[in-house]
Amino acid sequence: MGKILLLNGPNLNRLGKREPDIYGRVTLVELEQKLENAAKKKGYQLVSAQSNHEGELIDSIHKAADDEYCGIIFNPGAFTHYSYSIRDAIASVSIPVVEVHISNIHKREAFRHQSVLAAETIGQIVGFGLFGYELALEALVNYIKGVELDED
Repeated sequence: MGKILLLNGPNLNRLGKREPDIYGRVTLVELEQKLENAAKKKGYQLVSAQSNHEGELIDSIHKAADDEYCGIIFNPGAFTHYSYSIRDAIASVSIPVVEVHISNIHKREAFRHQSVLAAETIGQIVGFGLFGYELALEALVNYIKGVELDED
């Protein structure tokens, strides 16, 4: 069974409490449990990590690569917009990363419109609430398996 890392950045430990009108009322633990079950049904083990510290997120990315994980689902939070260190960490590994955001960052404050990480990921999912994580899992598993959309 291959392993996938679910990595969440700053303030995502506050899910369910922080700005519930934007981020909802589901907690991070509840989200992680739901995704673990979904990954298991697809034949993968989901390992979850969250940190409010840039270096710990970088260490998690490196460790996932060193431990031969199949991929990473990553909500980098505010680091999305300015962390060149996290961008470089993603660029330094050969495993696929899907960037996910609960809100539509392109409809929010102007400083949130830019992702310095997006160019190093296989894709970005934004604006679908917590369902975006499920979409990210589906996209990542299809990518890992080499599934492509029909060109019909």
